[in-house]
Amino acid sequence: MQAYKTELPEVLIIVPSVFEDKRGFFLESYNKKEFDKLLGKEVTFVQDNHSKSEKGVMRGLHYQRRSPQAKLVRVVSGAIFDVVVDIRKSSPNFGKWVGIKLTHKNKKQIWVPENFAHGFYVLEENTEVVYKTTDFYNSEEERSIKWDDKDISIRWPIDTTPSLSSKDKEGTSLKKAELPD
Repeated sequence: MQAYKTELPEVLIIVPSVFEDKRGFFLESYNKKEFDKLLGKEVTFVQDNHSKSEKGVMRGLHYQRRSPQAKLVRVVSGAIFDVVVDIRKSSPNFGKWVGIKLTHKNKKQIWVPENFAHGFYVLEENTEVVYKTTDFYNSEEERSIKWDDKDISIRWPIDTTPSLSSKDKEGTSLKKAELPD
């Protein structure tokens, strides 16, 4: 397993070792000892999530104001454009974002630290995303920042209006967001 820094140093791209032959492949998607060594700290995951989406679906940008979640995100079928936004008010990178294409073929994963907003746009039909979280889902503390916030200016690879949940349609701008303490 290898980790690569992004433009936001706390956000990492994790690339597992993949062993392939004519029968298929094998990889460790998570190994606590190796992962903790890559991050330089101990991480405890408490919940695994699995979503399936059709092409054109936009999910996010989500975060939890209190009880923040760090996430380890990967795609097991299909492809997404995954985005992480620094929403820490005291950060020199506040409002900056990184994006990466995650696919079942490239097998890359992204580490989303606590107090960063996360979202993705689905690039292929029947895409399945699996992610681990370091805290439990808390619907009362979940917030959504608009995917097209002009102050963040994410360059999404979109050729049509995305399909959004009602929660994401009601998302707020970063300027008006209730950010983590």
